[in-house]
Amino acid sequence: MVSKVTKRAIILLCIVAAILIFPLAYYNGKGEAQGYFGGSDDQGPEYIETTGYHPWVQPLWEPPSSEIESLLFALQAAIGAIIIGYVLGYWKCQSNMKRRKEKGEVPQDQLKWE
Repeated sequence: MVSKVTKRAIILLCIVAAILIFPLAYYNGKGEAQGYFGGSDDQGPEYIETTGYHPWVQPLWEPPSSEIESLLFALQAAIGAIIIGYVLGYWKCQSNMKRRKEKGEVPQDQLKWE
């Protein structure tokens, strides 16, 4: 006999599979030529240019290629992830040390990061 947990897991897997398969089947063969999957990066500037807007500030530096631009974006994301990971780890260690101090598990001279 199948347990409730197993039934629930099977049902959730079926729902996830349906959520994943439905868009793939619905948009099969359709692409950017039909207007699907066109991002706002393409549509936004075109619409703004039709309004007659002209930028009044120029960038200080433009990357020489799109690869350099992607590299800088990935570097920025990595630095942000490192900072967020450090802060979350610091907070977690602080809460662990506080909890251990309250329980009396660690001698006072061994506590760090206080």
